[in-house]
Amino acid sequence: MLYAGYQGLDDFIAPFRIAAMQGINFMPRLGGTFAQLSRHNAAVLEMVSRFRLSHSRPAFGINSVRVDNRDVPVVEEVALDLPFGTLLHFRKDMDTPQPKVLVTAPLSGHFATLLAGTVKVLLRDHDVYVTDWKNARDVPLSEGDFGIEDYITYVIRFLEEIGPGAHILGVCQPCVQALAAVAVISEERNPATPLSMTLMAGPVDVRESPTMVNDLANEKPIEWFERNVIARVPWRYAGAGRKVYPGFVQLTAFMSMNMDRHRATHRRLYDHIVAGETEQARKIKEFYDEYFAVLDLTEEFYIETIERIFQKAELATGALTYRGRKVDPGKIRHTALLTVEGGRDDICGLGQTSAAHDLCCSLRPHLKRHHLQANVGHYGVFNGRKWENEIYPVVRNMILAME
Repeated sequence: MLYAGYQGLDDFIAPFRIAAMQGINFMPRLGGTFAQLSRHNAAVLEMVSRFRLSHSRPAFGINSVRVDNRDVPVVEEVALDLPFGTLLHFRKDMDTPQPKVLVTAPLSGHFATLLAGTVKVLLRDHDVYVTDWKNARDVPLSEGDFGIEDYITYVIRFLEEIGPGAHILGVCQPCVQALAAVAVISEERNPATPLSMTLMAGPVDVRESPTMVNDLANEKPIEWFERNVIARVPWRYAGAGRKVYPGFVQLTAFMSMNMDRHRATHRRLYDHIVAGETEQARKIKEFYDEYFAVLDLTEEFYIETIERIFQKAELATGALTYRGRKVDPGKIRHTALLTVEGGRDDICGLGQTSAAHDLCCSLRPHLKRHHLQANVGHYGVFNGRKWENEIYPVVRNMILAME
């Protein structure tokens, strides 16, 4: 009933959004003493027209990148298409080879395009690939399940597709799966074992500096999550009948953590529209266009993430298995490790990511590095000015050192 209730509400509101969009196009722009009223009316209509979520992946919007003082065209190509995700390659029109980097994107209610800023900066000096996850509500039941171990399988398969000599960069939630994948292929002496592994703001060991996110995951038994936040996809979609953790539920949880900030931002958006400050309004609208694009997770991936990563910390405690075998980061001997944390991160606490250094106990000291960016929160680790100007140079230098 959860998904059906949401869909019914969205269907009910849809005519009002359409009417608001038509009103924006046809409403007369009054002058004189009525000009202020006209601008307020237009702002109200625009806010109503934006009252919706999107369930389709937005565009990355990266058409070119600055390389060596020239703009180089960028083309998105699907290097490998699998049922639950694609390996997306940002091919640049240039002859000089650059280090190949696989960016493992979070599977936590948003599309991989949430990392567009991360990718655009990386593209300056690297040949970039991204795990582009599909919306579970669009994957037919005939394709089977997709859990944590399937994510690890996909990462390994993607690394094999890219070929030897690549690097891997995990952002947020999939730091666990990225580390596990590297441990598995290191033990197997797979030629696709990456040269370096960068883990950024990820829950490798949630027992360190627990945050509100960790508390929420632990305050209720796993059966509560199965009963209260799992829903079946409505019959109108390709994944009809699949049990999922809906993206709109995750978005609600994210927003509730900082609701006052979101209200204030939308108030500013309204004021910018009224004042005709189009550039300021555009930046806010672009952020929320991305933020309100939600992706459903399979039930098994969500439940396993809560139980195996946040409740039991299986990787950190040595209990994580992959296809019946123990995952041992101690088998990583040649892949350099860089961990990055934000000093003001309220989602992934200090020490949760750097715990990877203790787990990778066979790595020699010169192959390990940790970077603490004291003045950023969670998203600032991989997006924004601090990422671009202070964190990225550290990442680039680690990758370059292993080439």
